[in-house]
Amino acid sequence: MIKKVLVANRGEIALRIMRSCREMGIPTVAVYSDADRSSMHVRYADEAYHIGPAPSVESYLNIDRIIEVAKKSKADAIHPGYGFLSENAAFSERCKKEGIEFIGPNADAIRQMGDKITARKTMIAAGVPVVPGTVDKITDFDEALKTIREIGLPVMIKASAGGGGKGMRLVKKEEEIESSLRGARSEAKAAFGDDSVYIEKYIESPHHIEFQILADKHGNAVHLFERECSVQRRHQKVIEETPSPLLTPAVRAEMGAHAVAAAKACNYHGAGTIEFIADDNQNYYFLEMNTRLQVEHPITERVVGVDLVKEMVNIANGFELPFKQEDLKQSGHAIECRIYAEDPDRNFMPSPGTIRHITEPLGLGVRHDGYVYEGYTIPIYYDPMISKLIVWAKNRDEAIRRMSRALEEYKITGVKTSIPFLARIMEAEAFKTGKYTTHFIEENKDFLFAKPECDGVCEDIVLIASYLEYSAKLEKTRSSEPIVKPASRWKDSQRGAFI
Repeated sequence: MIKKVLVANRGEIALRIMRSCREMGIPTVAVYSDADRSSMHVRYADEAYHIGPAPSVESYLNIDRIIEVAKKSKADAIHPGYGFLSENAAFSERCKKEGIEFIGPNADAIRQMGDKITARKTMIAAGVPVVPGTVDKITDFDEALKTIREIGLPVMIKASAGGGGKGMRLVKKEEEIESSLRGARSEAKAAFGDDSVYIEKYIESPHHIEFQILADKHGNAVHLFERECSVQRRHQKVIEETPSPLLTPAVRAEMGAHAVAAAKACNYHGAGTIEFIADDNQNYYFLEMNTRLQVEHPITERVVGVDLVKEMVNIANGFELPFKQEDLKQSGHAIECRIYAEDPDRNFMPSPGTIRHITEPLGLGVRHDGYVYEGYTIPIYYDPMISKLIVWAKNRDEAIRRMSRALEEYKITGVKTSIPFLARIMEAEAFKTGKYTTHFIEENKDFLFAKPECDGVCEDIVLIASYLEYSAKLEKTRSSEPIVKPASRWKDSQRGAFI
């Protein structure tokens, strides 16, 4: 049985994992970089250890250092959260070698589903529908041109090892092929260390729908229904909801069965997500598998009534799933908004700085997964997400109204945030009706974005100057701060050992 969990992550997801572990009576260990020594996950954990400088490659991606801390703290399990090392097969393998339980899938499943080309081949063999396209890597222009002429334009050129919109190019004309191929391969190499790409048919009016799955080590697997994730900017999710306003019960059941088949095809265990792309007529195709917990998992928890982190720990302990597919039902409607320290009206530019004041929304049906507090300085080194705001209601219309109310209550000063932008999305007619695709933000930009008060160039210069000034101040002070246990109104001052 797992006796102590090291959470190899930071911010709100580290806190979220620690809370479930505490309810299970399992002590937790936090790790932190120079930039995170005063972060809330460090305060909340039972123990906390410094693992390196602010850049993630020297801290949160440092496998040797994390394993060293796990041994020093006598943690017998590691939960990777999402991002960083969560889908790193070498990390999963290293944990196994060191006798540490990795709370996630085995390395073979991560590799098999992490490579998009291998994943496509696996899904085809399992009978899961995939987007028409290549099953092998594209290496040169002539090969790309021949393939695209066979598939038909438009197409997507996508990084085989990719994710998050990196190494992805939409091609609508043949004259765009060469530059798009070169750009996708270059970006893929820089982001993932692998310039392999493949080509697939571009789906017009696409809907991004993912199914949450859980699978144990005994061959049992279930899906916990879908999440609609089509509100995106630059291929990154902004708002998610469940159930999807697109799907009928029959299509939902069919997609769920394919999601379970996908999980079983790669001998998966743990929590994961099978991602599909669908068109307006509910024709759907496998897109990719995320072999980890997702940012948007709380809306599934709220609608289905299952704590996914606890189930991940139980699966790692070797327990069988406590429910069968027929035991799981959807109840009500849930929506999640990702709150970022960024300025949507300035092309979503990050807005690092110090939180001066924060008022978190409360009330029936509201959940807030955050990690910032008044006086906290948001680092420039990591994703600028501040929190996740989740609401639940009996139906979709009520959930939208509840989210609007919660966003109105949510006040943060000191940094720019995406809260006003998210509030405008709740008021957009296309969102209210549920008739939206991944083009939603672009198609509704005149309504969603504030009109600039002066020339965009002068505004960008001011913003960049502020960003550089803040960065210089942070670099000057970050290395001189003592490692002390910060006072906290959230946690008894006697709890925790800080190294």
